[in-house]
Amino acid sequence: MRTKAFYRGKRIFVTGHTGFKGAWLCRLLLEWGAEVYGYALHPPSEPNLYTLAGLEGQMASYIGDIRDLEYLRQAMQQVQPQIVFHLAAQPIVQEGYRDPVSTYSTNVMGAVHVLECVRHTDTVQSVIHVTTDKVYDNQEWCWPYRETDRLDGYDPYSNSKSCAELVTHSYIRSFLYEKGVRVSTLRAGNVIGGGDFAAGRIVPDCIRSVCAGQPIQVRNPASIRPYQHVLEPLAAYVLTAQRQWEDPALAGCYNVGPDTADSLTTGELVEMFCTCWGEGASWQHQADAQAPHEAGRLRLDCTKIQDCLGWKPRWNIRQAIQQTVCWAKVWQAGQDIPAEMQREIQQYFA
Repeated sequence: MRTKAFYRGKRIFVTGHTGFKGAWLCRLLLEWGAEVYGYALHPPSEPNLYTLAGLEGQMASYIGDIRDLEYLRQAMQQVQPQIVFHLAAQPIVQEGYRDPVSTYSTNVMGAVHVLECVRHTDTVQSVIHVTTDKVYDNQEWCWPYRETDRLDGYDPYSNSKSCAELVTHSYIRSFLYEKGVRVSTLRAGNVIGGGDFAAGRIVPDCIRSVCAGQPIQVRNPASIRPYQHVLEPLAAYVLTAQRQWEDPALAGCYNVGPDTADSLTTGELVEMFCTCWGEGASWQHQADAQAPHEAGRLRLDCTKIQDCLGWKPRWNIRQAIQQTVCWAKVWQAGQDIPAEMQREIQQYFA
């Protein structure tokens, strides 16, 4: 409740607001009475959550490329935000293999541009830079990664986010610390939830398949990932932005993931999805010998954020899947998506 009250009336600048996590974040902040401004490309898919969530008439939106420094600078100068959430990115591992140059330019130079604009915007006091759990040099070992472990993502997407972390650390030391701007990077695991229509993600693929009456095709059923509902990392983002505003010593880098028991294989996740969906939903393994490298095992140690900020996950993986299925069936039936999102937000934060 204290975090909700903190955001009332705050001017918030969200990059990537037309994407899946960005749209959920904007919906949450608007529910809490914040003044929200977004900067992003046009929604990345059709359908898309930004439109379905009814955000177009409720917030100011700058449609632009994060690589366009001058337009981004103009937008931030016009808004004069107090808090910045940087989510804009090329977020798909497979797309990173297909177009590494665009992936690096978006994820690395995009971070440079946001931080450069923050440097020249005197109203900004708190910044959250969202990266990924894939920033670590993954040795496929059995224990979870901590914030002190080596950064060196394997593929172009993961490595670009590792680079973005280094960019952020440099800007903090070189410019932002002396200005009193608090900056944290948050490394979240795989998120699921209603409104993700991206290609190449397992839960959107599940929903597309069952809506079409087809078996779900699973590429790597044995891979282990820390899955969590989208509201889990968003709760960590808004909490961190608030707490570092109140106490600069709390700014830093934080892992955000589920309890260890909720790091499960992709096959187990899909089986759970089929059970929750019902209606004869099924899946099958689709082996692809030509598929590029993907990590087989990845877990996060989230002790730091739990000890320093008091954040901990609220929904286990079964609850996360149930909420995702509920959202998808509301959408499939053509019912009220903003009301469904409001219900989930209120239930999560109750």
